[in-house]
Amino acid sequence: QVQLVESGGGLVQAGASLRLSCAVSGLTVSNYALAWFRQAPGKEREFVASISWSGRDTVYSDSVKGRFTISRDNAKNTMTLQMNSLKPEDTAVYSCAAGTTGIILTMAGVQYWGKGTLVTVSS
Repeated sequence: QVQLVESGGGLVQAGASLRLSCAVSGLTVSNYALAWFRQAPGKEREFVASISWSGRDTVYSDSVKGRFTISRDNAKNTMTLQMNSLKPEDTAVYSCAAGTTGIILTMAGVQYWGKGTLVTVSS
C-alpha cells in the first residue's frame, strides 16, 4: 500500500520558517518525481514545487521561488520543503505528491497524494 505522510505544519508568524517533510512508503521512491501542492481556504489546489527522481532538477511556482527549497533523500524515502520568509498568503494545507513523469508540474502528473499538513502564517 502506497502512503505519503506529511509532517511539520503549524502556526507561525510572518517572516518565520518551517520545514515540511513527506515520508513515502510502498513504492520505489527513486522511480518517482515528487512534488508539493497547497490548497488555501476557499481556493483551488495549486502547484508549489517539484523535484525529479534524481533530485537534479527542481521547479518552483513564482509565488515561492527564492523562499522555498525542495529536496529529497531517496535512501530515506523522504522529501522536504524548507519554507523561509513565510507570508500570510502561504497559509494552506500542503500535500506531497508522487508521479512517474520526469517532473511534476500539474495535478495531472500525480499518481499518489498525501493527506496534507496545515500551515498557518499569521500577520
